[in-house]
Amino acid sequence: MTLPAAVVFDMDGILIETEPIWDKVRRRLAAEDGLSWPESSTPIMMGLSTQEWAEHMTDVVGFPGTWEEVAQRVIDGMAGEYAGGGLPVLPGAVEAVRRMAGLVPTAIASSSPRPLIDLVVARLDLADALTVTVSTEEVPRGKPFPDGYLKACELLGVDATRSVAVEDSTNGVRSAHAAGMAVVCVPPGFHPPAEDTLALCGAVLGSLDELTEDLVASLQG
Repeated sequence: MTLPAAVVFDMDGILIETEPIWDKVRRRLAAEDGLSWPESSTPIMMGLSTQEWAEHMTDVVGFPGTWEEVAQRVIDGMAGEYAGGGLPVLPGAVEAVRRMAGLVPTAIASSSPRPLIDLVVARLDLADALTVTVSTEEVPRGKPFPDGYLKACELLGVDATRSVAVEDSTNGVRSAHAAGMAVVCVPPGFHPPAEDTLALCGAVLGSLDELTEDLVASLQG
C-alpha cells in the first residue's frame, strides 16, 4: 500500500458547513444597501480569494466602497454568525482530519481569510493535527487557480502530484486538479459541482467517513 505524500483539506463546505452562511451574510448586506443579488454570483464566488470575491461584490453586484471595506463588512458578519450560532461542523470532519494526520502530513488550503481559518482550527482543536494552513489571501490567485494548494504542498515539503486534496466546490476541485493533485470530492447539497467537474476527481464520496487509509492509498496508482 502506497500512501500519498500529504492530504490537504479545503475548509468551507468540507470541515464546516459555512457556504450557506457566506451567502446569507452577503445577501443581507446587499439588502441593507438596497442592492439586488444576482443568483449567478453565489456559485461564482465559492472558492475565490477574499480580494476576488470582494471585487466581484463591488464590480458586479454594485456594493459601494473599496473591496477592502466590503470584505471587512462580510468578514465581520461571518464572525458574528460564528459567535451567535456556533460553528456548523460537518459530520466526521474532525475525525477525518485526525485520521489522515495519523498517516501523512495534513494541511488546510482555504479561501477563507486568515482570521477565520485560525478561529475554526482553534474551535475544532485541530492545531496539533495540521502541519500547515494556507489562506488564498496569502497567494497571488484564488481558486480555481492552483496557487493555494501548491503553496500548501510547498510548505509541507511534498510533491503536489503525489498528494491528495479533499474538496467540495467546483472552483476547489478545479484548483486542486490544476495543481496536479488527486482530488477527493464530497459534494455539498448547496451548489454541488457539475458532472464535468466531478469527472476530474479520483473519488466522489458521500461523507468524510469514507475518507479512509485504503481510499487515499488507492489514488496513488
